[in-house]
Amino acid sequence: MAVVAQCLGLRVSEILALQWPDINFGELTMRVTRGVVDGVVDEVKTECSEDDLPLDPDLATVLLSWKERCPKSDEGRMFPSPITGRCYHASPIQQDYIRPAGRKLCLGDIGWHTFRHTYRSWLDSVGTSMGVQQKLMRHAQIATTMNVYGDAMMESKRAANSKVVQMALRPALKEAK
Repeated sequence: MAVVAQCLGLRVSEILALQWPDINFGELTMRVTRGVVDGVVDEVKTECSEDDLPLDPDLATVLLSWKERCPKSDEGRMFPSPITGRCYHASPIQQDYIRPAGRKLCLGDIGWHTFRHTYRSWLDSVGTSMGVQQKLMRHAQIATTMNVYGDAMMESKRAANSKVVQMALRPALKEAK
């Protein structure tokens, strides 16, 4: 679940509701159509949230490996409870696994949404255009992508700042030589 969260930036409700038929391994795509909150499966958050996402070949390999070991469920869930076959609840997983793992790795009290924010920051750090970021995150408004999820990584900020500093100092540096 954490790998899917980080590699695709999905909301936890969408991850918990994924079913194997949502993935087209031949075309390397994933269709996001539903979410689950407190055990209730429903449509995704907004009309823009329902979309096809690209599936990287390496992630597809990881998912195929998981499919071989995945507990079976009547609905073909990707992440069913091995006890009930139904969807997990997000909060216990966060409290029992994600937060402790974050603390152990000295990342602090991370949660499900940390993966989504990190995904957006990583998209930005590799130079992904804002329009593509909006589509990958499936936001209805680009302002949400820019304002709510817009925390740039230090390396990206440093590189951008250095370019501006070089532009500003170039004349002074030439004179100093």
